[in-house]
Amino acid sequence: MTGEFESMTPRRIVEELDRYIVGQDKAKRAVAIALRNRMRRQRLDEEIRDEIAPKNILMIGPTGVGKTEIARRLAKLCAAPFVKVEATKYTEVGYVGRDVESMIRDLMAAGVAMVKAEMQAGVAAEADRRAEERLLDLLLPGIKRPEPSPGAAPATQQLAAMPGAAAAQSEAGPSADTREKFRALLAAGKLDDREVEVTVSGGGPAIEIFSGNQMEEMEVALGGLSGLFGGKRKKKTVTVAEARRILAAEELDKLVDLDRASEEARRRVQETGIVFIDEIDKIANREGRGAAGVDVSREGVQRDILPIVEGSTVNTKWGPVDTTHILFIAAGAFNVSKPQDLIPELQGRFPIRVELEALSPKDFERILTEPRNALVKQYTQLLSTEGVGLEFAPEAVSRIAEIAAAANSATENIGARRLQTVMERLLEELSFEAPDMAGVKVLVDVPYVDSRFADFAQRQDLSRYIL
Repeated sequence: MTGEFESMTPRRIVEELDRYIVGQDKAKRAVAIALRNRMRRQRLDEEIRDEIAPKNILMIGPTGVGKTEIARRLAKLCAAPFVKVEATKYTEVGYVGRDVESMIRDLMAAGVAMVKAEMQAGVAAEADRRAEERLLDLLLPGIKRPEPSPGAAPATQQLAAMPGAAAAQSEAGPSADTREKFRALLAAGKLDDREVEVTVSGGGPAIEIFSGNQMEEMEVALGGLSGLFGGKRKKKTVTVAEARRILAAEELDKLVDLDRASEEARRRVQETGIVFIDEIDKIANREGRGAAGVDVSREGVQRDILPIVEGSTVNTKWGPVDTTHILFIAAGAFNVSKPQDLIPELQGRFPIRVELEALSPKDFERILTEPRNALVKQYTQLLSTEGVGLEFAPEAVSRIAEIAAAANSATENIGARRLQTVMERLLEELSFEAPDMAGVKVLVDVPYVDSRFADFAQRQDLSRYIL
């Protein structure tokens, strides 16, 4: 924790986010401070620590400017359990639809998966060794040799000195030699195509349950039912390579303590979990403000979200989860509604408001080239697999950015997602012909771009580039 605290300063966090997201400095600074405050809180005494709640963030900005990406990269940066949910998927308690508490269950599931993956990485070598022994037992059913337990080593040495022990060992010798020969063949991959019969889990009985609040509650109540009955087992004929993967996965599950994994996951979720609530502007409609009749997907959902954001206990199949110190980041375009249309209590639970700016042609140009996952790099690497050398002239990148910005201003503004549409249109013919162009180098310059968007330059007809 000390080393992480020293390295993860707000400035360093912003620098890491800059590697993937262009611009939006205000939003980056806000989430960097929020993350740093969580780390500061961990260094306080427990009595004071419990009194400090995270300052939730409301991001306001058009689609495609990086709201979701900022939250997702932040969670990856601090290895925190993260889940992205859509506010429009929930309905008020008592109606058919997903309960808002399911977002915490989803977060807990993500935390358990994260911790299990970490614990499995630590025992992967032992799981592979056990899977190899089981596989050798399947390949050599008649001459498998039982392995002595670690505590039986001294007794084995005493037996070796007894009369008749040498004869017994000589009989076991050929079996041991055969097993070692097969082990070498297995390691070399020479037995991968041979078929063996393994016993795999067939899963529990198929029970169809209607979705809704009752389903969520039943999932919690019956969470351990499959483990109680053990599930069905069935035999399956597979190749040695596939059998090794199946057996290794089974051994990994045996070596990981699920109770310890669940407890650690619950601790991480409660202390460092991040929930990103997208499209919150779609439920920003207070009663009496243009609402015709009862809308169970708007103000009712806000009232249900409120106790979770304030801090409450949600029951999951891994145990109760306290949401007091979970960081909530909400986001919305708010092009129709306003943040003031949220109920006052919910507004107060998102004290930090950050407005993200619309992207300019210069931003588009940077997005195309600067991030680690930039589109220009992606297409260059994709076509290199066909032996095609793709190169973009700087002027061509500027021209692509101009076309994307003009398309956004003339039609719907979908932000950086417009670049994907323009790039696909630009390289459509080249991507189709690439398998027959191995060894060819292609330079994308301004004339090349203009030739692909001639109708755009002449008529400003952008209907063909709308998603």
